[in-house]
Amino acid sequence: MPGKAPLPRSFYNRPTLTVARELLGSRLVHISHGKILDGLITETEAYIGEDDLACHAKAGRTIRTDPMYGPAGHAYIYFTYGNHWMLNAVTEEEGFPAAVLIRAIQPIEGIDVMMKRRQGRDTFGPGKLTQALGITKSQNYADLTDSASSLRIEAGIKVSHKSVTIGPRVGLNKTAEPWLSMPWRFLVKEPILEIR
Repeated sequence: MPGKAPLPRSFYNRPTLTVARELLGSRLVHISHGKILDGLITETEAYIGEDDLACHAKAGRTIRTDPMYGPAGHAYIYFTYGNHWMLNAVTEEEGFPAAVLIRAIQPIEGIDVMMKRRQGRDTFGPGKLTQALGITKSQNYADLTDSASSLRIEAGIKVSHKSVTIGPRVGLNKTAEPWLSMPWRFLVKEPILEIR
């Protein structure tokens, strides 16, 4: 599967729910120690603005949330649960805090490295995929639209609507309604590609 140009900034500078859905099937690429590691995005979640009580921006602009207020198409990476990095793609107009959490990928290239990092386990989870790809805080603010960036998102494969499940976001603990039940999670039901 040959590499393609990164998705342009205009792709991200749109409503977050649209971006979250259309990121499915896109190719997440990280060049780690000179080796290309990538996979097709199979699960995303949208987080939209300071009113969204599940969004980090509910606390306003802080050192942690600063990337969310920046230009669309950049990475917002944070640490959670004491041992997991989480990768988000910033969306919408600069100054409005919104992002899409990349929750899972189907590995395509560099699978041997990913499996070694994951000790043979899957990459279906936001902390699992960053561990597999070697993504850390050092890529916070990375420009995902730059073809020279070691971390980027490229065009991939179109995913049909019938292949996508839409439902509430997960792991929100005691987040108040209606935010707890917002149907802002997008999941591909089956593998996008048969890997031979």
